[in-house]
Amino acid sequence: MQLVNNQYTIDGIPVLDICNEFGVPLYVYEGAIIERQFNRMTEAFKGLNLKINYACKALTNVNILKYMKSLGAGLDTVSIQEVQLGLKAGYDPKDIIFTPNCVSFEEIKKAVEYGVIINIDNISVLEQFGTLYGNSYPVCIRLNPHIMAGGNTKISVGHIDSKFGISIYQMRHLERVVKNNNIKVTGMHMHTGSDIKDVDVFLRGADILLEYAAQFEELEFIDFGSGFKVKYSADDITTNVELLGKKLTVRFNEFCKAYGRELQIMFEPGKFLVSEAGYLFVKTNVIKQTISTVFAGVDSGQNHLVRPMMYDAYHHITNVSNPKGTNRIYSVVGYICETDTFGWDRKLNEVREGDILALHNAGAYGYSMASNYNSRYRPAEVFVLNGKAHLIRRRENFEDILSTQLEVDF
Repeated sequence: MQLVNNQYTIDGIPVLDICNEFGVPLYVYEGAIIERQFNRMTEAFKGLNLKINYACKALTNVNILKYMKSLGAGLDTVSIQEVQLGLKAGYDPKDIIFTPNCVSFEEIKKAVEYGVIINIDNISVLEQFGTLYGNSYPVCIRLNPHIMAGGNTKISVGHIDSKFGISIYQMRHLERVVKNNNIKVTGMHMHTGSDIKDVDVFLRGADILLEYAAQFEELEFIDFGSGFKVKYSADDITTNVELLGKKLTVRFNEFCKAYGRELQIMFEPGKFLVSEAGYLFVKTNVIKQTISTVFAGVDSGQNHLVRPMMYDAYHHITNVSNPKGTNRIYSVVGYICETDTFGWDRKLNEVREGDILALHNAGAYGYSMASNYNSRYRPAEVFVLNGKAHLIRRRENFEDILSTQLEVDF
């Protein structure tokens, strides 16, 4: 989003025109930023046999999945429904990796029927898989390296108390299960958490994964997960993917040389690709001044963007209706019957009732975590590409709220 001639634009289109055409609250995604982020990763790891699998839990709209496919991405999925969305979007099953956690074995069997890559993070499940399939269907194994990494405990998934992955201290047991069930292991996987700032922390996990991967003789790829941090505020520290690319490329090439053949290197970025591409536009319903605070109350809330309330996440806020207004301090709050605050004590250009505000970095875990709490409708979604705004999801209505409910006569 850029300020041009005193008006904010996305890919040349005035933001207020988009909001007037499609209404608010409204999610808008900018294709050019997704492409920029994808190209950053491919450039950082150029020279390697690289596969980027988009972690679609971040934003699952089928049009976004199709766009990722057009850029050359595969798909990282965590549910059978995401697998089905990927197939619907036209992905070849071999370009979809399925990394579930605590799902029924029936869901894993369904994924096998679809022909996707299966990534298993539980010895019990691996043993069931081996008993049923033997070496007839290859698997990837997710290890837990016991590293605390990530910007919030809820998104740190590689530590000793995490439910994810097979502990590196269970390797002897893992090897027995693989050998006794004749399981063909073609991939090794690790994901330690989201919002990793320190390249060295990522590399420490990578070194552990490579050390244990060397024990498996039929590998075709190694998946290093993701967790790359993007900028949420002006002074935010982000993951230097270019530096990571240089350092990890050296390590990976050395590993492949010792292993005896070239393997494919995989990553599964979600937030890194789509977070900065997304905006949530909301309308200011009321300005309410109390004895201590000036509130800007908007027509949205934690039902549309839960990250500030769930993770204490910072999202920059811009008044797109009054870009030259005098700076004042506001707390931007939602219309849900809870304390759903998007931002405390924010310096914004003067906010008036009716002004449109933009919440930045709303592309990842925004709409995908939205709900109908308070029986509110979920907003529409728009995808801006090559100077054109495309409606990719209509706004919900009252019929949608009732669509799965069955009325019973008492």
